[in-house]
Amino acid sequence: MTDSTSSKSDQIISLLRFDAELYAELINSCNFEGRQIINFETDDDLINEWQSKNLNIVAIISKSDILGKYGVNLIESLHKKNLPAVPVILIGKHMDKNLRKIALSAGITDFFTRPVNFEHIEKRVNFLINNWADLKTNLKTKPITTYKTPFGKRAFDIFFSGLALLGLSPVFLVVYLWIKLESKGPAFYYSFRVGTGYRVFKFYKFRSMYVNADQRLKDLKHLNQYNIDAAANDKQTTVAADADSLCNDCLSYGKCQFPLYADKVRWCEKQYIDSRKTMVGSAFIKIKDDPRITKIGNVIRNLSIDELPQLWNVFIGNMSIVGNRPLPLYEAEKLTTDKYALRFAAPAGITGLWQVEKRGKGDMSEEERLMLDNTYAQNHSLATDLKLIFKTIPALLQKENV
Repeated sequence: MTDSTSSKSDQIISLLRFDAELYAELINSCNFEGRQIINFETDDDLINEWQSKNLNIVAIISKSDILGKYGVNLIESLHKKNLPAVPVILIGKHMDKNLRKIALSAGITDFFTRPVNFEHIEKRVNFLINNWADLKTNLKTKPITTYKTPFGKRAFDIFFSGLALLGLSPVFLVVYLWIKLESKGPAFYYSFRVGTGYRVFKFYKFRSMYVNADQRLKDLKHLNQYNIDAAANDKQTTVAADADSLCNDCLSYGKCQFPLYADKVRWCEKQYIDSRKTMVGSAFIKIKDDPRITKIGNVIRNLSIDELPQLWNVFIGNMSIVGNRPLPLYEAEKLTTDKYALRFAAPAGITGLWQVEKRGKGDMSEEERLMLDNTYAQNHSLATDLKLIFKTIPALLQKENV
């Protein structure tokens, strides 16, 4: 446990995911009054070391955006392990008033945007540590999740997902073998998604693309169906955006910011460049006849079999059978305005209103999709969910090669 009277030389400021350049800048620029500095690669490393060695950690500085894996999600991880409350400071790129509310509600103490003013960080961190005993008594946090699954809905989710996982186990085996035989790479992967109340969790799917799909994405952005109309009106802007290198955007952080994980394989999911450029583009991306998709990928996507591993997400409580689709971090960061934040007040689900209402019609705009998400958030009920479940089967059978 952290003791305010302990020697400063015994106190530790934990850094999380600092690349070599940022680490060197902070060490050379900041005077933390003799406290130790330890850099951790992941939150698991931090938590394991903290618990096993009883480290006297007095502050955490994480290089992450608010909705990133090591942003508000870090607070939840620390709470689950019953670790002492310490100041948590984020260094990231994206900030607006609604993101700020999310961060403060979750327990993030402060946020600095890059490029970093290290003088400000030094003053702020030292102040927080030296006065934390008084500050934390007035610190009020509330859970990020604004929606709690009713008992009946949760019981249905457990029963349905458990029964489906058992009954579909032969399908899982066949698809697993087919994916492994067709292309190199793991059959399953997970990425981080934002669900109810902007909660971040691991989202599981069957792999339907080649592992190097991200390397081809920058050459395919002009095919994004959600951006076709915008491209027709502003071709010059689209060409400029496509010319930028996807990987170079992540270089500012020192590593990929939007990875997919499977076993020891990791590849990039990032589909846009920095947020300032993407703010004028679509929040979603779909490419017709996408050449990045494998043969088995086309089959399992058209039949929505690639979604089956999400039954595990439902079983463990991250999702529900019916709800609004959880979004990748970079999409969720664009939907924190008052107009769209309502969608995150509903349960995250495998199927939902927009899937059954618009899938296969080919005329769904991004705005329509978002408004349907808001509509579901305002009007969902058990009766509505059951209707949507019965409508899902014919929606899945519609042919739409996107």
